[in-house]
Amino acid sequence: MRRSWLLQLIFTSFLLLSYVNNGIAGLTSTFIRSEWPSIDIPIDNEAFVVPKGHNAPQQVHITQGDYDGKAVIISWVTTDEPGISKVQYGTSENKYEFTAEGTMTNYTFYKYKSGYIHHCLVDGLEHDTKYYYKIGTGESSREFWFQTPPKINPDASYKFGIIGDLGQTYNSLSTLEHYMQSGGQTVLFVGDLSYADRYSYNDVGKRWDSWGRFAECSAAYQPWIWSAGNHEIEYMPYMGEVVPFKSYLQRYPTPHLASKSSSPLWYAIRRASAHIIVLSSYSPFVKYTPQYKWFEEELKKVDREKTPWLIVLMHVPIYNSNEAHFMEGESMRAVFESWFIHYKVDVIFAGHVHAYERSYRISNIHYNITSGDRYPIPDKFAPVYITVGDGGNQEGLAGRFKDPQPDYSAFREASYGHSTLEIKNRTHALYHWNRNDDGKKVATDSFILHNQYWGSSLRRRKLKKHYIRSVVEQIATY
Repeated sequence: MRRSWLLQLIFTSFLLLSYVNNGIAGLTSTFIRSEWPSIDIPIDNEAFVVPKGHNAPQQVHITQGDYDGKAVIISWVTTDEPGISKVQYGTSENKYEFTAEGTMTNYTFYKYKSGYIHHCLVDGLEHDTKYYYKIGTGESSREFWFQTPPKINPDASYKFGIIGDLGQTYNSLSTLEHYMQSGGQTVLFVGDLSYADRYSYNDVGKRWDSWGRFAECSAAYQPWIWSAGNHEIEYMPYMGEVVPFKSYLQRYPTPHLASKSSSPLWYAIRRASAHIIVLSSYSPFVKYTPQYKWFEEELKKVDREKTPWLIVLMHVPIYNSNEAHFMEGESMRAVFESWFIHYKVDVIFAGHVHAYERSYRISNIHYNITSGDRYPIPDKFAPVYITVGDGGNQEGLAGRFKDPQPDYSAFREASYGHSTLEIKNRTHALYHWNRNDDGKKVATDSFILHNQYWGSSLRRRKLKKHYIRSVVEQIATY
């Protein structure tokens, strides 16, 4: 009888966990944070300090420069004169064995004239190596460093940070400071950088400059993988500015050519054990468009034997239960959701909504205008959808959630913060959302993410079944 009771208890526990995993028990956090005012930090604040020296490089940032993590694009701005577009680098501090030549550009926005924007591709790097680099000349030169990722390997461990909708308020500064204590090695940025478009005339360009100096404390030392949001569009006819993404594309290059993309707004990279695909929510994506055709081909190139983790970044969330921007991702969901499931995407990160939300694994692929199946259902082959548009910008938090909480929503809270995804091996990763109010080590929301490819393989299922049976047998012997 005791053995039977224990087996029944274990079965009930597994059943309860199954219900939770399938979306029966979502949580809306009741936490209310003491919010700083959602106003931008004054432009003369030390957070935006201009480096000392004539024509000293500023707004330094790096991103991945190739498909597999053996190159970086280093970018910076000089304001007094063009200077030289050259990077000196090496594997020893203050000893620069190599030199790379870059390019220089500038642009105007209304009557604002940008500084001289430099982009330099540093390639042929070794994996898992710390490099030191130097830009500028004489006493005005500046030195930084970065770490290349491990070589592409299915069990390569790696820790990504995820940040979105950052802006340049005191809340933004709190998010950035918390992230820099997290141990994250690369930022996956899901759009809306500077919020400079909330300004007018020459102040638009000035706020791009201040944001570049603001983010430098992290972005000069590790790659930020960029994606564009609505605040990067900057369509402002009243100022004579009608070219979308003008400031963003001038300042923040991406390695799109390495993945055969025709636009810097959508592209893919591989890093450690992850294949990361960046989509553009504000570029055409329906059938026959360049983004659609490129995405279709890129998914075919994903090799889960080499990069088991498949991650997608976009700005507008596919699933969102907030009043803010509700259903804005529906058109992209209708086009791409079946692909996400067919190719077993592990997780999709989005921003746009200024709150945090995580979904269960659900899908709505059976819905069309005649089926009537208009509600998402649990789907073990679907990705987890996570919205992290909580970086801290001046528009404030999106505090109005749909009531009751939809079955597809697992956890939601209107607070500022950042996330980390720590890949352990080919089968497991640890996800962690940190609200700013709680310090660096408190996981407000966390879970173990099981890999969709390896977790669903026949070998994996056999191992899991054997493990559960052995646990049951061990408990039953007590």
